[in-house]
Amino acid sequence: MITAFISHPHCDRHHMGPDHPESPKRLDIIRAHMALAGVLQQTMQADAKPASDEQLVRIHPARHLKALERCVPERGLINLDSDTFMNPDSLDAARFAAGAVIAGIDRVFRHQADNAFCAVRPPGHHAEASEAMGFCFFNNVAVGAAHARARYGVRRIAIIDFDVHQCNGTIDIFGGDPDTLICTSYQYPFYPWRHLRAGFDNVIDTPLDAGCDSANYRKLVERDWLPALQAHRPELILVSAGFDAHREDPLGDICLEDADYHWITELLMGVARSHADNRLVSVLEGGYALDALGRSAAAHVCALLGQPYLPAAAPK
Repeated sequence: MITAFISHPHCDRHHMGPDHPESPKRLDIIRAHMALAGVLQQTMQADAKPASDEQLVRIHPARHLKALERCVPERGLINLDSDTFMNPDSLDAARFAAGAVIAGIDRVFRHQADNAFCAVRPPGHHAEASEAMGFCFFNNVAVGAAHARARYGVRRIAIIDFDVHQCNGTIDIFGGDPDTLICTSYQYPFYPWRHLRAGFDNVIDTPLDAGCDSANYRKLVERDWLPALQAHRPELILVSAGFDAHREDPLGDICLEDADYHWITELLMGVARSHADNRLVSVLEGGYALDALGRSAAAHVCALLGQPYLPAAAPK
């Protein structure tokens, strides 16, 4: 398999304070673990371009973009909510994060890659159409889905979110859209305290009790997601790849292991192979235990490359 690895140095310029868990160190550790595992060198590495206003307003109203632009500080930090902060480079980083998903979609539809992993920040799945929240400014996967439809005429899309937090922003944008299947697993009850039981026919909720382990998680995913994905027959799979359901993560209480991220990626690649000509684009969401994040992301990309799971060594 040919896997594109898409990022941009501007994503490292966004920071929300020295003690904030969503830090530039997250991308550093992902690159370090991927390099140590030998998978980074096997990917097609590319820099993203920033998403344009035209691409963003397919999802976010122009007034939302203007409101965010008015918030950008000349120096220091300003807070949009209790845990989402903006520095002078944050909005540029957010445009590159959304632009990376667009670049990944272009590559899989132009047959330049089979799949893509977008190692970017800030994350996006909490961003609603008109509200930034939960560390997120623009909804990266939603912007990518809209691009796939506008540029390539894609109709049926599946968005898979295995972050420990519910993808309220993605549901806010696509809830009730029969052409967009959303499969989401998340600790219940937990942040963001909205859309936890979405009630939309196109949203497959898989709430997890605190302490849920690998065996139970795999059973629930196979029960809930596989039948829905096979029935939907997606032409494109987008993955909100949050790695904070890992047992080491400080922001959640789910007990997944590194190998589970390889397993679920292989499962999704099987669906992509059957229905989407292998087209799968993944974008980083959460994951805040740095070493576990690096190992899990490396396992995820290893599966995207079509390689078996091997336990990772720690980078020196």
